[in-house]
Amino acid sequence: MSEILTKSRARNIFYGGSLFFIVVFVLMTIHSHRYVVNVSTAGMPLTPEVILGKHVWERHSCINCHTLHGEGAYFAPELGNVMTRWGVLEDPEDAYLTLDGWMAAQPSGIEGRRQMPHFAITPEEMRALSEFLRWADQTDTQGWPPTDAG
Repeated sequence: MSEILTKSRARNIFYGGSLFFIVVFVLMTIHSHRYVVNVSTAGMPLTPEVILGKHVWERHSCINCHTLHGEGAYFAPELGNVMTRWGVLEDPEDAYLTLDGWMAAQPSGIEGRRQMPHFAITPEEMRALSEFLRWADQTDTQGWPPTDAG
């Protein structure tokens, strides 16, 4: 005996399926929210100084030349781990002084090399930018971007 799909059965299947997927969506949203809030990838707090540094980064369009965790242009070096490479990750004052010295030496004037323009950045903004780069360096990127293991 074959079952006939009546209008009422089709409507019940539609409403039942819709309700099921709405419940699944709500549960996945709750799970994602809890994961983001409780399992943060930040290695250090998001302070007002870090936020100001992000604004300095955006205002001067640093991402037009540099990459940050693999996102951005590839004209200039990756800055996601620059503080580790410079050996100043742990000390905010050393990070500031190193970045300030580097920026003051730009453009380097070496013929044939890529040149970073000189930006008029206040000491407060430079300190904030160094804190933003320290924050970015301590972010758990969960292995992204991948590096050559060879």
